Amino acid sequence: MITWRAGVVESVGNEWSGAVEMTVRTTLDADPVQLRALAYPELVGRFSPGDTVLVNVSALARGLGTGGYALVVGPGDAQHLPADPPPGPGHLVKARYTPLQAMVLGVDDQESPHHEALRDADDLHGTPVVVADLHSAVPAIIAGLRHGAARAGRPAPRVAYVMTDGGALPAWFSRTIAGLRDAGWIDACVTAGQAFGGDLEAVTVHTALLAARTVVEAEVIVVAQGPGNLGTGTRWGFSGVAAGEAINAAGVLGGRPVASLRVSGADARERHLGISHHSLTAYGRVALLPADVPVPAFDPDPLVDGLPPLDGLGQRIGQQVQALAQRHRLVDVPAGADLMTALGSSPVRLSTMGRGVDQDPAAFLAAAVAGVHAAQLLG
Repeated sequence: MITWRAGVVESVGNEWSGAVEMTVRTTLDADPVQLRALAYPELVGRFSPGDTVLVNVSALARGLGTGGYALVVGPGDAQHLPADPPPGPGHLVKARYTPLQAMVLGVDDQESPHHEALRDADDLHGTPVVVADLHSAVPAIIAGLRHGAARAGRPAPRVAYVMTDGGALPAWFSRTIAGLRDAGWIDACVTAGQAFGGDLEAVTVHTALLAARTVVEAEVIVVAQGPGNLGTGTRWGFSGVAAGEAINAAGVLGGRPVASLRVSGADARERHLGISHHSLTAYGRVALLPADVPVPAFDPDPLVDGLPPLDGLGQRIGQQVQALAQRHRLVDVPAGADLMTALGSSPVRLSTMGRGVDQDPAAFLAAAVAGVHAAQLLG
């Protein structure tokens, strides 16, 4: 069910690619409140202070995490309806059969200029494809990739990010994508499945991977869901299961799959300490084709002043990862102070499950070593 509210725009704030923040005055639990709201102008139009808007507050009313936003659905009156889009090509519908379904031009659409190149495309030609569970791993992976390339005396490779539809559907929601693109750390975002708003739109993860290689000419592809992560505390009820399917897609298409481990040394939940059960299930049960699994080899000394050594966590990870050794190739990759320095170069804030690098360095180092290994594969 959807919890609707009408409200009045009080102020318009920050804006990044595809998204605008604003403050909306409305009611919640019968009390007047000011809410942070987010609008996607390409879907719902633009608004000014004093305009009436319709907002979806379902997640806020339930106390769920949506980045703390009410989501603007549209104007609250006919006077402020956005103009009809101009006629154009494309017949892919995303967020299908929802009130906000949108028509987009797919990169492989018959009307796309790339249709001919993708019609019979079937091979990634050994392109490294780094797959991760959480969106928060993406900047850490690329930091490791750039660090590994620089260490080998090579320029930073071209990178395409394939965003799957397990988390947020609009790529516009992600400040991470906007920041990485602005900094030149990713060359394109390809939104796959029901996800939308990328530089290129694709029907499936398979066509997204082929577009990343053929159209973007990416040397390395990173695959992860958008912001947000759905989990129910059960063996199979989590959106990261799709990471195993992405490994299969990369392998079937002749890529070089690299499975980035979800690791934590600070999570309060036992099932996520060391290697998360999400990684063990997705890569150990769902991924049927072999992948490289970079395993962080932590320095015995503290990596950050004031933090304890990570060697005890490393021992736990070393035991857990053996569950993946029968199908995949385990690769030990040093995760020392130089990699911590590389993480510090990220143009976007590093945060996972509300924790930064200083609070959970293992989470980001585990992602970064996957990038380092991908850089080695380019050699």
